[in-house]
Amino acid sequence: MLAGDLRSRGIDVLTTCQPGGTPLGRRLREAFLETEEVVAPIAELLLFAADRAQHVELLIKPTLAEGRLVISDRYADATRAYQGSGRGFSSVIIDSVIKLATGGLEPDLTIFFDLPVEKALERMNVRNESGERTNRMDFETVEFYERVRGAYLDIAGQRPGTLRIVDANRSVEEIHAEVARITAQFLNPD
Repeated sequence: MLAGDLRSRGIDVLTTCQPGGTPLGRRLREAFLETEEVVAPIAELLLFAADRAQHVELLIKPTLAEGRLVISDRYADATRAYQGSGRGFSSVIIDSVIKLATGGLEPDLTIFFDLPVEKALERMNVRNESGERTNRMDFETVEFYERVRGAYLDIAGQRPGTLRIVDANRSVEEIHAEVARITAQFLNPD
């Protein structure tokens, strides 16, 4: 919805996702998220880092060099939250892996859609019951998701200017209106 709004205003934007925004990333996503095999936490961390490195080098940097905007569904903060807080890797390890994978490229604006874990799990169950594709990350414990959510909220507290929290416990239209407002203020700060 955001990309459509921006495009209608004449802004050239690329939308992508992580993991899976490149051909290699799609194969890594499939290998990691759709496996029934137990995945070692360090393998998880490094697979996501490999996807991100490919994504940054072959998609994000060239797009930014063309003067275009990039909207990515997830980026380095996901690693901080999921593998850092969720899996328990130290911030030193996480920051080193992120820096290696991204070359230090950080987003100008991050939007975190905040939802209480219980509500998120309800939505995931509805999605799963409707036949939508699930992946191994959909079956973590409540405690894992609480750690991940807490990490995002902590990151937002450390970066209030660049990480904005949006209450996702509303209608899609209400959420989109807030995202559009935040983005417009960011793009046109005057």
